[in-house]
Amino acid sequence: MTFLIADDNARMRESVIRFLSRNIPNHHTFYEAAEGSKAVKLYDQHSPDWVLMDIEMEPMDGLTALKDIRVSHPGAKIIILTSYDDIRYRKKAQEAGALAYVLKTHIDELESLIFSKSN
Repeated sequence: MTFLIADDNARMRESVIRFLSRNIPNHHTFYEAAEGSKAVKLYDQHSPDWVLMDIEMEPMDGLTALKDIRVSHPGAKIIILTSYDDIRYRKKAQEAGALAYVLKTHIDELESLIFSKSN
């Protein structure tokens, strides 16, 4: 399974990779982006199975990157993984085509989400 982790915090990207490596069986490939435009480029190049995208990144934020990826790749499986527990962000993410909105404090939800939507 391939994952694209898009977050401007390198430690958070490392934490997500460690979590996925421990909790999702089998070998994985990880791509990392510190901002949205890099995430879009990496998606175009590698078409990962999953994207875990933060919202607040500069210069391109995660919601804009989500929209850009979904235009070219409507089947992309993108989960917003963020610290922002904000109904407006949730609504924007849903409208842009995110499969789920997960708070970083509830990262353990990723395991069941990925398994339930992998087929």
